Amino acid sequence: MIDYATDWRAVGACLGADPDLFFPIAVGPAATAQVQRALRICDGCQVRQQCLEFAVRTGESHGIWGGTTPDDRVRARRARTRRASRRPLAYQGVTV
Repeated sequence: MIDYATDWRAVGACLGADPDLFFPIAVGPAATAQVQRALRICDGCQVRQQCLEFAVRTGESHGIWGGTTPDDRVRARRARTRRASRRPLAYQGVTV
C-alpha cells in the first residue's frame, strides 16, 4: 500500500507514464529521442529532487532519475569526489 503523504513516487510527474520510457534500451537517434521525452516529463516534476536523491542513495546506474541520465550522475559523482579530495589540502593552506 502506498502512503501518499510520505511516498514521493505517488506524486511524480512520471506516475502515469510508461516506465520503459525512462529506461531506454535502443541506441542512436531513437534512444536520444526517448531520453529527451523522459527528461521533459521530469522538467515539471514537483518531486524531482527526491527522485534524484533516491537514485544517488541507491546507486542507480540505469535509467532517467530526477531529470538526470546515468552519465549525468556519473559526472556529478566524480565532481563531488574531486571536490572532497581537495578539501584536506585547503585545510592545510594549499590553494587548489
